Amino acid sequence: MLRLSGKFTSRASRPISMGNMSKTRNIRSSAPRKSDTVPEGYSVDPSAGPMLRFQASLPRLPVPTLSSTAHKYLETVRPHLSEAEYATTQSAVNTFLHSPLGAELQKRLENRAADPEMKSWLSDWWNDAAYMGYRDPVVVFVSYFYVHLDDPRRRDPAKRAASLIKAMLPFRELVESKQLEPEKVRGAPLCMDSYKWLFHSSRYPVKPSDTAKKFDANTHNHVVFVRKNKFFEVPLAGPDGKELSVAELEVQIERVIQLAGNEKGVPIGALTSDNRDIWTDARAALLAASPVNEKSLGRIESSAIIVCLDDTKPITREDISWACWVGDGQNRFYDKHQLLVFDNGRSGFLGEHSCMDGTPTLRLNEFILASLAAKKVDLGEPRTSSTGGSLPEPRELKFDLDDRCKAFISDSCQHFNELVGKHDLHVLHYEGYGKSLMKTFKASPDAWAQLVKQLAFHKMFNRPGVTYESCQTRKYQLGRTEVIRSASSETKAWAEAMLSADETDEHRAALFRKAVSRHLQYAAWAADGHGVDRHFFGLKKMLREGEPTPEVYEDSAFARTSHWELSTSQLSSKFLDGWGYGEVVPDGYGLSYSIDDHYIRWTITSLKSDVAELKHYLAEAATETRMMMEKAAASEQRKKEAADGKAKL
Repeated sequence: MLRLSGKFTSRASRPISMGNMSKTRNIRSSAPRKSDTVPEGYSVDPSAGPMLRFQASLPRLPVPTLSSTAHKYLETVRPHLSEAEYATTQSAVNTFLHSPLGAELQKRLENRAADPEMKSWLSDWWNDAAYMGYRDPVVVFVSYFYVHLDDPRRRDPAKRAASLIKAMLPFRELVESKQLEPEKVRGAPLCMDSYKWLFHSSRYPVKPSDTAKKFDANTHNHVVFVRKNKFFEVPLAGPDGKELSVAELEVQIERVIQLAGNEKGVPIGALTSDNRDIWTDARAALLAASPVNEKSLGRIESSAIIVCLDDTKPITREDISWACWVGDGQNRFYDKHQLLVFDNGRSGFLGEHSCMDGTPTLRLNEFILASLAAKKVDLGEPRTSSTGGSLPEPRELKFDLDDRCKAFISDSCQHFNELVGKHDLHVLHYEGYGKSLMKTFKASPDAWAQLVKQLAFHKMFNRPGVTYESCQTRKYQLGRTEVIRSASSETKAWAEAMLSADETDEHRAALFRKAVSRHLQYAAWAADGHGVDRHFFGLKKMLREGEPTPEVYEDSAFARTSHWELSTSQLSSKFLDGWGYGEVVPDGYGLSYSIDDHYIRWTITSLKSDVAELKHYLAEAATETRMMMEKAAASEQRKKEAADGKAKL
C-alpha cells in the first residue's frame, strides 16, 4: 500500500468522491436568462461564457483554525478509543495545538491559501495524492459506475447505444461551448472547472504521477467503440459535416458489431486495468513497437467518449453491477469515461475519477436519460433502406504487437482476474420504506441511512465502523470533497441502545435524534471546508525536510480513525438503477447508497468474505430502526392522549 509519508495512507485517503449527490434538477438548462440575478457576493465575467461566468468570484477553500480542527478531531476519534487510548491521543493533540511547530505549520498553510496565484491550497496536492500519484489499478480502486434504468423501447444494443450517443451530443455542445448553466446549491454557484474533462479527454500513465490531456472537440469529432476487444472509430458527422442522426448511428454501430465478428481480439484495453507503473511501461512498449500503435492510441484517447459494446446479457442487479463496475477487464479502456451497452439493451456508465468527482457525470447521465424518457431528443430522419449509405465504414484502430507487448497484455489480464476474483459485490434493494417515511419523523434521510449503517456494523463487529461519507466542496474554487466522519459518540450510544434489551424505544428515539443532529452539524462543517481530514493533510504537507513529524500523526489513533472501513456516498436519481465503487482499505467495504421515496438501495463491495452478512444486517437494521421510531411515536401519542384525558377531568 502506497504511503503519503508517515501513516497517512494513500488508499485510505482516496475514497470515492461523489460528493453526497442528490437528484440533479434543471438538467436541460443551458445559457442563463437575461433576467437571472447575480447571487450576493458574486460577480459575473461575461468573457468566461455562461458556464464559467461566476468562476472567478467563487470563494477560496478556507483554512480552519487549528483549535477548531483539534477539537473536532478529538470528538470524532472518541467513539473508537478506550479511555487510556483517548487520554494518549488527547495529550498528543494538545501538544500539537500548543506547539511552536503546530503554529508554524498553520501559518505556512494560511500563507499558501492567501497566495493570489493559488486558487486552492489543497487542489494540486489532493489531485496528486489521491488520484494521479495513486499507483494501484483504477479498476476496482478508483473508478465508479452507474447502472441506467432500463429502456423497454430499446432492447437492441445498436438502438440503445445510438440513442445514448445522440442524447449526449447536445450536452457535449453545451459544455464545449461553455453555454451550460452552472450548478447551484441554495442559490450559490458551484465550481464548474472540472466539466472540461467530461469529453475528449484522457488520463495518461506516467511515473511517478499520471497526467491528463484535453483535446479539441472540433478536430476530434468522433467516438470509439470497443467490441470483442477491438477498437473502432466512428465520426459523429457525415461527409457533409452534418451531425449523424440516431438512425445513422444505429447503422454504424451495427457495422461495428459485424466487423468485430465472433472472434475476440488481443485485449489492448486490459493494460489500462493494471497498476499504473506497469501500464506506464506497457504504453512505452506499445509506442516503441510501431508508429501504428501511437496513432491508434491517439484516436482512442482523443475521442469524445468510449462506448463499450459488451456481448453479455446481464439481468440481475448483481450481474449488471459487476458488468458496469469491472466488465471482463478486456473490452474496456479505463483511462476514459465510458458508456456501456450490453447485448440485451441494458446500459450503464463507468467514470474515470482522476479529474472530476461524480456530480458532473451524474448530470450528464441524467441529461441523457431524462431527454430520452421525455422524448426530447432530436433523433433526425427515420431509418430507411438507404440510411448510412454515404457514410464511410467504421475504421478499426489496429495495433502491431511484438512479444514484449503481448507479454504485458497477458500479465495484465492475469492481474485483473486475480484482483477481481478476490472481490465480492452484493446489492440490497430494500423496499421496506424510503425517504417518504423518514420525513414523517422529520429526520434527514441521509443521516437516517448513515445511522442504519452504523447499527449494521455494530451488529457485525460490536463497535462503531470508521466511516467516510463524501461531501462536496465545489462551492469553492477547484473544490472537490471533504470527509463527513459519520461515526460519532452519539451514533455509538444509539446503536448500543438498539442492541440492549433493557432500553425503551422512547429513549432509543431520543438518542437517534441526537445522532441525526450531530451528523447534520458535521456535514455542514464539511461542506463549508471545516472538516478534519483535509486540514490535517494540508498541515502535514507543510512540513519541511528535517522537521520532526508531530506526535499527533504518529499516534496510533490517527491511522486507525482514518482507516475507512466504511467508504460511503449517496447518489439518488430516478434515472439510475444502481451505482457503486470499490472499498478503499483492504479490510473495508465500499458502501454506495441511494434513497428513493419508497426504497433504500445499497451496493456493497469488499475483499472480505462476509459481504452477504453485511447485506443481511443492513436490512435488519433498517427494519429495526423503522419499528423503533414507530413504537416510540405511538408511545408518545398514548402519553399525550392520557395527559389530555386527565386535563379534561
